[in-house]
Amino acid sequence: MTAVPFVRTPRTKTKLPPEEPLIPQRRGGTAGYWLYLVPGLVLVTVIIVVPLVWNVYLSFTDWRGIRPPEFIGLANWIELAGDAKFWTSFGNSIWMIIAMVIFPTIIGLVLAALLFDVIGRKFGGRFASFLRATYYLPQILPAAIAGIVIGWILRPQDGALNTILEDIGLGFLAHNWLGSPDTALASIMVVLVWIQIGYPVVVFMAALQRVDPELYEAAELDGANWFQRFRAITVTIIRPEIYVVTLTCTIAALKVFGPVYVLTRGGPGDSTIVPAYYAYSEFFQSQQVGYGSTIATALTIVIAVVSILFIRAQNAAERKERAGL
Repeated sequence: MTAVPFVRTPRTKTKLPPEEPLIPQRRGGTAGYWLYLVPGLVLVTVIIVVPLVWNVYLSFTDWRGIRPPEFIGLANWIELAGDAKFWTSFGNSIWMIIAMVIFPTIIGLVLAALLFDVIGRKFGGRFASFLRATYYLPQILPAAIAGIVIGWILRPQDGALNTILEDIGLGFLAHNWLGSPDTALASIMVVLVWIQIGYPVVVFMAALQRVDPELYEAAELDGANWFQRFRAITVTIIRPEIYVVTLTCTIAALKVFGPVYVLTRGGPGDSTIVPAYYAYSEFFQSQQVGYGSTIATALTIVIAVVSILFIRAQNAAERKERAGL
C-alpha cells in the first residue's frame, strides 16, 4: 500500500468587513450633522464669546455705564498693578483655595474611602449612599439660604454659637465672628469647607465604583491595614478624578462670590474681599465699569493659566504612569 503524499492547500485570506463608523454615514456625508452644532455654537457665541470680548475691550476704557466708553489704553491695567486692594483680594483667594480645595479634597477622599471600603462593606450600600447624600446636602442649598442660616448661627448677640458657648460655661469665647477682622475670613473658610465637602465625596465614591472589591479583600488577607489599602489602591485608581476635583474646586475658589456677598460684603474693611466681589463693587457700586472689567479680565487670565497648568500636570503624570515610572 502506497502512502498518499500530503499536499498543503494554500490558505485564502478572508477579507474582513470594513469597520463601521461610530456615527452612521449619510449619502451626503457628515455635513448634515454640523447643523446640530449650530444652536450650541450660537449660544456659546452670544453668552460667552461676545461678553468676553466686550469685557476685554472695556478694560481699556473709562466708562461709567452712561456715556459712550472712552478709550484710555493701559491706564486701568497700570492702576490695577499698583492697587493694594486688588492684591489683598487675591491674597484672600489663596485662603479660599485652602478652604475649597485642599481641606475638602483631603477630607472628601478619606470619607469616600471610609464609606466605600468600611461602611459600605459592613452596613450595606444603602446606608453608605444615605451618608453620601447627607454630605452633599449643603451643595444644593442656595447661597442666600446658606448665608441666612450661617449668619443666624454666628450673630454676635443672640447667635446660636455664642449662646451654646455661654450655656456650657465658655462665654469668654463668645465673639463677633463675622464683624471682626481677626475672625471674619476664618469664619467664611469654615462655611466654605462645610459647603464644598460634599462634592468630592460624591465624585470619589462614583469613581470607586469601578474598583474591584476583591482588591481590598486580597490586600486585607495579605495583612494590609486600612491606610495601606487607601494609599495603594484607592488613591492610585481614582487619581484622574482627584485631578478633576482639584481643578474644578480651584476654579470655583478663584471666582467665589456668593458666600462673601451674603455674609460680609467683603468686610470688615477689606479682610474678606475677593476678586469677584471687588469687580462687582466696581461695576455696580462705584460705577467704574472699565476698572471692574479690568479686574474681571485679570481674574479670567489667572483662571485660564491655572487650568492650563493643571491639565499639563495631569498629562505629565499620566505619561509617567503609562511609562511605568
